[in-house]
Amino acid sequence: MKLSDFNFELPDELIARFPAEQRDASRLLHLDASGQVADRQFADLVDLVGPNDCLIFNDTKVIPARLYGQRASGGKVELLIERIEDEFRCLSMVKSSNRLAPGSEIFIGDYVLQVIERAGQFYRFTVKGESTPMLQILEQQGHMPLPPYIDREDSEFDAQRYQTIYAKNAGAVAAPTAGLHFTDDIFNRLQAKGVQWDFVTLHVGSGTFAPVRVESITEHQMHSEFYSVPNSVVELIKQTKARGGRVVAVGTTSVRCLESAAAGGDLQASAGETDIFIYPGYQFEVIDALVTNFHLPESTLIMLVSALATQASILQAYQHAVAAEYRFFSYGDAMFIEQAIAEEGSTHGI
Repeated sequence: MKLSDFNFELPDELIARFPAEQRDASRLLHLDASGQVADRQFADLVDLVGPNDCLIFNDTKVIPARLYGQRASGGKVELLIERIEDEFRCLSMVKSSNRLAPGSEIFIGDYVLQVIERAGQFYRFTVKGESTPMLQILEQQGHMPLPPYIDREDSEFDAQRYQTIYAKNAGAVAAPTAGLHFTDDIFNRLQAKGVQWDFVTLHVGSGTFAPVRVESITEHQMHSEFYSVPNSVVELIKQTKARGGRVVAVGTTSVRCLESAAAGGDLQASAGETDIFIYPGYQFEVIDALVTNFHLPESTLIMLVSALATQASILQAYQHAVAAEYRFFSYGDAMFIEQAIAEEGSTHGI
């Protein structure tokens, strides 16, 4: 398939620069297994899942990964932390007027980060003298790493709203945005209905925003991210399948976790790195439905949802969403997508 097969026109005014006033006040576009769409409110999600179904969430926590500092010469430097490697070391994207040589120092408030080496598109840094843990520096000096299409400075408001209410394991540099809509009230209503849920972890990296630069999508090389699927999730999913229920992933990151853990054919508890690339033709091993936000044109994420619901159904649903003025991307509205009936000859993705 070609990259251009996943393009659509989006008016700039439909890009959500701010979230809805309340988390669960977003709209929800329901795309059923036959390709039909219905306009709903996010709170209606409780009506769309049954007591035999289970929900799987990504409990990663967004770190305040953007740092502003300066070199010894006074030149300004911007860092976007990609990954915390250990207590004092990290990988980071860098915006600077000049390349940074090994040993170069970046002054951020009262702290000093020192370049260890260049690592592909990233730089590897250490806290000079290992005086303060990297996460502590981020908590004191960092800014929330809003996506590039939210073209404004972050605020204290974003520190709370660009984070799910169940965020637990620090390490993401972008939010698992489908989860931003969930509230205590939604969870209480799901529990009252008998719906069960559990959590996986995938630390979303900046690569989630990286554009696909090849026309033939099978030539695209996915970025790698850390994931973890605990045994409790495996057992819940087995029980759900046994009683005829559906596995509903909350967010594409939850999908990537579960499908990575089932790459050998059987779902197993696992942890490690995943660069799984899901696009039309992929045969899903685990999930049956998906809660997700709207994704960028020609992105790997719109390819993933197209694998679940067919490319034609997704593009038609997106056209409907544009016409109905849904709000797009991280702070925008949501979709509930049911897996389309499998077509003959379907194959696995990468």
